[in-house]
Amino acid sequence: MDIKDIQNLIRFVSKAEVAEVSIKQDDIEIKIKTLASVPAQVASQQFYVPQAPVAQAAAPQAPAAAPANNSTTPSEEENSNLITVKSPMIGTFYRSAGPGKEPFVGVGDSIAPGKVLCIVEAMKLFNEIESEVSGKIVKILVDDASPVEYDQPLFLVDPA
Repeated sequence: MDIKDIQNLIRFVSKAEVAEVSIKQDDIEIKIKTLASVPAQVASQQFYVPQAPVAQAAAPQAPAAAPANNSTTPSEEENSNLITVKSPMIGTFYRSAGPGKEPFVGVGDSIAPGKVLCIVEAMKLFNEIESEVSGKIVKILVDDASPVEYDQPLFLVDPA
């Protein structure tokens, strides 16, 4: 089983909303667990709970609620022009080629297509993740040596 087969399996499992898959072939063992439905339920419950108090106290707090909405709108507008670089696989995120070495990129660095941004280790294979866009790194969204999921945002890039 090669990395492409594993990536296809991960995509299939995420679309099928399966709770757990375990595969053994010769000396390779793969376990995939997904809890995609649990965060959605939690988010909807958390979203519903705050709405009830706001509806009950809408009249006295209406002026206070309006500035809060205005303060979040500009940040959303600022982020709307940013490009999100996402992880192409499940693994462990590394900012540099090894311990004590310089990170591939940092906040404020200019990047071009083909520039290595990070490494994602999957099944003892170190996969260099290259940029597909040019721009400037605005934010690094993952800590070094942290586990990452498929399609998880890693970097925010300003294409300007």
